Amino acid sequence: MAAKEFNGVINLDVRDSVPDWAPYELARAPEGAPNVLVVLYDDTGLASWSPYGGRVSMPTLQRLADNGLTYTQWHTTALCSPTRSCMLTGRNHTTNRVASIMETTNGFPGNAGRIPDECATVGHILQDNGYSTFWLGKDHNVPEEDNAAGGNRSRWPLQMGFDRFYGFLGGETNNWYPDLCEDNHYIEQPYTPEEGYHLSKDLADQAIKMLRDQQASNPSKPWYMWFCPGANHAPHHSPKEYADKYKGMFDDGYDAYRGWVLGQMIEKGILPEGTELTEFNPIPEEQRNAADYVRPWDELSDDEKKLFSRMAEVFAGFSEYTDAQVGRVIDYLEETGQLDNTIVFYCADNGASGEGSAAGSVNENKYFNNYPDDITENMSRLDDLGSAETYNHYPTGWAAAFSTPFQMFKRYAQYAGGTCDPLVIHWPKGIRAKGEIRHQYHHVTDIVPTILDVTGQEMPEVYRGFAQEPLPGKSMRYSFDDAQAPTTKQVQFYTIGGSRGVWKDGWKAAATHAPLNGKGHFDQDAWELYHVDTDRAEARNVADQHPEKVQELIQAWFTEADRYNALPMDDRSVMEMLTVERPQAEPPRNRYIYYPGSSAVPEGVAVNVRGRSFKIIADVDLSADAAGVLFAHGSRFGGHALFISDHKLHYVYNFLGIPPEQTFVSDVLTPGPHALGMEFVREGAGPNKESVGTTRLYVDDRVVSEGPMRAQVGKFTLCGDGLCVGFDSADSVSRSYQAPFAFTGGKLLGVAIDVSDESYLDLETEAMAALARD
Repeated sequence: MAAKEFNGVINLDVRDSVPDWAPYELARAPEGAPNVLVVLYDDTGLASWSPYGGRVSMPTLQRLADNGLTYTQWHTTALCSPTRSCMLTGRNHTTNRVASIMETTNGFPGNAGRIPDECATVGHILQDNGYSTFWLGKDHNVPEEDNAAGGNRSRWPLQMGFDRFYGFLGGETNNWYPDLCEDNHYIEQPYTPEEGYHLSKDLADQAIKMLRDQQASNPSKPWYMWFCPGANHAPHHSPKEYADKYKGMFDDGYDAYRGWVLGQMIEKGILPEGTELTEFNPIPEEQRNAADYVRPWDELSDDEKKLFSRMAEVFAGFSEYTDAQVGRVIDYLEETGQLDNTIVFYCADNGASGEGSAAGSVNENKYFNNYPDDITENMSRLDDLGSAETYNHYPTGWAAAFSTPFQMFKRYAQYAGGTCDPLVIHWPKGIRAKGEIRHQYHHVTDIVPTILDVTGQEMPEVYRGFAQEPLPGKSMRYSFDDAQAPTTKQVQFYTIGGSRGVWKDGWKAAATHAPLNGKGHFDQDAWELYHVDTDRAEARNVADQHPEKVQELIQAWFTEADRYNALPMDDRSVMEMLTVERPQAEPPRNRYIYYPGSSAVPEGVAVNVRGRSFKIIADVDLSADAAGVLFAHGSRFGGHALFISDHKLHYVYNFLGIPPEQTFVSDVLTPGPHALGMEFVREGAGPNKESVGTTRLYVDDRVVSEGPMRAQVGKFTLCGDGLCVGFDSADSVSRSYQAPFAFTGGKLLGVAIDVSDESYLDLETEAMAALARD
């Protein structure tokens, strides 16, 4: 934007001069411009929520739907980071360089993980044109190497066009013990679960405070707020009273739920009469991803049925509780007279999640470690589901059920089960229609054009010196008051994790390649064809009847993929992608030294001990009453810690939260200076590729405990519960203590972690020199 010319008069004396403020004044939003509130849930299929016919009661969403519009063919990318990048910039996810999640970027133009300057955000545009901008909750578009106290801030929310941020930067977080950031820095949660803390409540509290503060100082200024709760992503953490509201409501099982909810969806007008139910496990066996298999309900044991039903109850409670917190924000807007001219988009980022595997999980981190769940362990946690004691996720059967009537679920970009999501739009001042349904075909890239349209803004051709990528989406405003208006979209391509599809003029082509199946050979993929205009469920493959249409759509996919940087395809497993070597701000090294007084170091930039031998040494000077954590990384769901308790040195490796904790304990420690540490020697791999070997606990140069140990090769968490020295953040690694269990009674000089092949005793000598005592 060109600078305005100064049109005043400048003379020697200011008294003889005439000022002109116009070049220096900030832009103002158009008179009457609406506020914008986007509520973006995670991992929620079309058949979950009550306004769409599901059993999960969503009173706030229903209230908005009754006075607004319910969209039935609004689509996402089938995965969270990619969808959120589209919601942020309005461009396709591969244009944003976000073909996958931040933890699985691969260094190609469409999946490098750093949103380019050529894709200005909706936050930037609104902020520059008179709006206050707020972001609450999940981000998941910060490159993993930047998710650090000393990391580059260029892709953090405040630098992406937001005045304020309060939430978490990664893909998921513990809702009882979240990994929180405020604006540009990390913070600890304000109070504990025992004191009533839950992330959904905290986010609503913060949202209301931001709006209240803004209204106190600038009530004439419109605002944009992006509210992104941890729900409904795992871990499914629900206050017990909300989960208990659903007792028995899912006992009929996910097979029965699909048939029941399809009838409800047809009755409500979400789906047309005659819509068919697709089958479980539709992917041909040669392309199937075994982790996504759905077990028939009638083949489950009684214990499994009991467990899986409770997992659905907890999920439902989590969702409704979060909806109640959103309701508090909506109530505040109504009480302050702002709701009438606030356009609300209430939606979800992809289909229901299948990451709980066929067996469900009490610790979703097992999925990211390629480690199977155990029904005995899961049943032992039945009464703990939803609490801080579990990191739970329902089985694939519920993912398929909550994505009824479509095939598959999250990550399956070729099917509506992965991409067709709920969207309700509410704007009393701007939409005459009330309580109506809209069937026009739309995509997440259409949200930013809609927001710009209703706020009177345009995406500039050049922004901050960078020529801008054009917006591929269409404003949805044409559909607000005309239910019969034809869809303005002509084509939309999809790709996630090796899956791919394309919608064009009412037809859909879908490659049968399952995501993350590791099979490659994309040139051999079979393609299915669905006439979506007459077959909303994508139940009838008509490829044999229209071979020319199949070829037309395949060509359309390649045209779009080439235009938007969608190649190469990548179907490697989650663990393979998570362990890809990526650029780091810090050069790799074999030895890391950490000092007390530092904040928790996020896993993406901390020393990586997974899948290798390692040593840890703490240099301390103990008094007689010394106690507390020397080193900790992870949580009760996976991690390890070195600490002093009962005058003894303890090392605990908590392998994926599976009891018992692997514990090594010394005899009583004597006061004075010591080198306290441990060494794990990896000797091979276990049946699930976990590391197996021997651990030795040291006090100075003496081995005081020794024994076999297994260690994770995948991450402790996707985000949060970082590496700590002198305390344990958030959720405790070991049940032997309660975080933070800060070290007291002496002096902790520092902790050295080594991943080289050096012996422990050689390291001890060098580490003590590096951590030289005063």
